[in-house]
Amino acid sequence: MTRRRLTRTLVATFLFLGTVLFIAAAARFAYPHFAPDSITYRVLIATYDYLKDMSLLIATGGVAYLSNVYQKRSSLIESLRQEWNEILRAKSAVFAFTHIDNPSQAQYVDTFCVVSETIDNMRVVYRNVGETPALIGLYPYAPLHDIRRALQTIDPRKAANPSEEQRKLVRDAMLQAFYALRETFLEELDLDEPTYPLLISSSRRSKKKGATGRARAYQAGQGRRRDKLPDRNSEVDAMLAELYEKEEAKLGALPK
Repeated sequence: MTRRRLTRTLVATFLFLGTVLFIAAAARFAYPHFAPDSITYRVLIATYDYLKDMSLLIATGGVAYLSNVYQKRSSLIESLRQEWNEILRAKSAVFAFTHIDNPSQAQYVDTFCVVSETIDNMRVVYRNVGETPALIGLYPYAPLHDIRRALQTIDPRKAANPSEEQRKLVRDAMLQAFYALRETFLEELDLDEPTYPLLISSSRRSKKKGATGRARAYQAGQGRRRDKLPDRNSEVDAMLAELYEKEEAKLGALPK
């Protein structure tokens, strides 16, 4: 279930529930103002009693329906994440292939299969745009086919030993298509900005080396218990202790 469809479903559901509550409230507060033997009075009290009796069923049905809606949404998000991993794998495969001098036919076939699988896996995430029972529609993310077509221009079976310029052109076309795809494909994931972003280049950690006294005391206690254990291998212990001290000394010498 896409974000747009989810929003429409939630709006329709809450409008329905709001309407039911409004009718129930209006009937409850209006019927005392009419004569008990009037038709309006009987209609209002019957409406209120009916909605009161059905309230548990309406609430249960609403919860079940919304649970189903969010389950479908969760399934789509998971499928999108899997498809995005496939897209990244295809991008990396094409990028690596275009850096190979004199690529073989087997290397090309492996790369093409990765791209082809990524294109076909989109079928289980989205249907084609404008698809009907009589029309195929349009593939939802055309840049993936741009990547495929660019890759096919350096097929070793058609152009043996593609030059560096040809491979670079395919690589540039692939990156352009990928960046365009990334700009729209990830919008459906409802990504938020991080709470604690790290936005500066050449960043360094702000914490200094060390630990609390409680942690050091706990570490020392574990060391004392270890030294009392039988079947110690002094040679192994000495090697591990030396490696630990060297690493600690090296980390301590790093600039803070």
